[in-house]
Amino acid sequence: MTGTRLGELTTAEVRALVATPPTAVLVPVGSVEPHGPHLPLGTDTLLSETAAMRACDALAAGGIRAVVAPSVGYGVTDFAEGFAGAVSVPAPVLTAMLRSIAASFLSDGWTRVCFVNSHLEPAHDAAVRAAVEGLPGACVASPLRRRWAKTLGDEFQRGACHAGRYETSLVLAAGGRVSDEHRVLPALTISLSDAIRDGQKHFRDIGMDRAYTGAPAEASLEEGDGLYEKLVAMIVGEVTPD
Repeated sequence: MTGTRLGELTTAEVRALVATPPTAVLVPVGSVEPHGPHLPLGTDTLLSETAAMRACDALAAGGIRAVVAPSVGYGVTDFAEGFAGAVSVPAPVLTAMLRSIAASFLSDGWTRVCFVNSHLEPAHDAAVRAAVEGLPGACVASPLRRRWAKTLGDEFQRGACHAGRYETSLVLAAGGRVSDEHRVLPALTISLSDAIRDGQKHFRDIGMDRAYTGAPAEASLEEGDGLYEKLVAMIVGEVTPD
């Protein structure tokens, strides 16, 4: 993982970068919310950061010089209401902030700005997408887009993947903190996506009393690395659309 972090560059270095297009700024977007008893509150942000960093080499291979901007680590987390550590911001506030960030980068001369989003609560994802509407040069890379979702494995496609095998594997591959408790957690088949379609609004209402669903005990670092390859392809595909 050899990506460049924008926050570590000087203003002179940034000026030199934007002077040689095409360039891209990848902005990781996440949340502060519970991910079972075994993953950290910042899981979504970690996933976005890791995918963005890994995407830099792939973009460079296609002739695009990319950097990873400081993350936006707060989002709309209404489904986690009532759990310790859940922090939510209103969707319009998030949209306004992200739009300002994108517009600022574009006015600074960057060719593309891409929000890399790993927090998949529908209201949050919609708020992120609203931030780039009508803004040429700005885009969103999110696994909720059907084109990418179908590449991410059976657990993800069933919607039983909040802090399950999918996310636990990604945290392992990112070198993040994973409690050993994940090895003994029973598999759950609650589909969060089905519950959302049925109008449910909170984890506890659909039986996610420990803020997870899926099979975290089946997670592996190897699966996580394979999933990051898919997420990198997603980012490249959004930054360099057909």
